[in-house]
Amino acid sequence: MLPIKKLVLSSLFAALIALLAQISIPLPFSPVPITGQAFGIFLVGSLLEGKWSAISVLIYILLGATGLPVFHQFQGGLHILVGPTGGFLWGFVLGCYLQGKIMEKGNSFGITILGMFTCMGAYFALGAPYMAFVSGLNFYQAILLGVVPFIPLDIVKLIAAATLSQAVRKRLAKAGL
Repeated sequence: MLPIKKLVLSSLFAALIALLAQISIPLPFSPVPITGQAFGIFLVGSLLEGKWSAISVLIYILLGATGLPVFHQFQGGLHILVGPTGGFLWGFVLGCYLQGKIMEKGNSFGITILGMFTCMGAYFALGAPYMAFVSGLNFYQAILLGVVPFIPLDIVKLIAAATLSQAVRKRLAKAGL
């Protein structure tokens, strides 16, 4: 596939992430809301190669950094990237890259699940320490507020995204794409 086509796909997936970010439920005890972003991130990482899935997330982040309201609750601006949720956003880039690289090895359901768990681990691994740093929390508090409450629902999103991505891959293969 030509790079221009991959860039267009990356841009479309960036738009999907922005759309899913608007599904947002604030939690009274955490600066991190529940959003649909993880579902979008899992789809991106499972349907694009590592490099292009990371580019997709970078496009999303750059759009938000310029002030476009693509982050949760229609927010945009650099303050989001340097705030408590900024590390999770940067973790999405790494997570998508790693997931995409794993998916380059094959597209079975097991590999898809492995890639998505790797992605989830990456965004939590970058997000929690960053949240602790900018919020003045200790690492344990950041894990309790920014990771633990999200794991069950992120696993549900992961399974749903894995199932959907497998169906999409089958359709794309059947269409010769």
